[in-house]
Amino acid sequence: MNELVEAIARALVDHPEDVQVKCVEGSQVTVLELRVHPEDLGKVIGRQGRTAKAIRTLLGASGMKLRKRFTLEILED
Repeated sequence: MNELVEAIARALVDHPEDVQVKCVEGSQVTVLELRVHPEDLGKVIGRQGRTAKAIRTLLGASGMKLRKRFTLEILED
């Protein structure tokens, strides 16, 4: 899943070298923490959060196939 989120984020941003995805395993949910360059934060979130919602939808669909739950947190530094 890290690779999926990282590939999507790198395609969206102007500074692909600053994209970092960290995986935090929980008992029921795996949290993926996405960090991007501060200038690219708006591109990853999108208008009214549409892009972030679309990435979360893809994670949900992929998680169903793996029988795991994933959530995405977009962090700003």
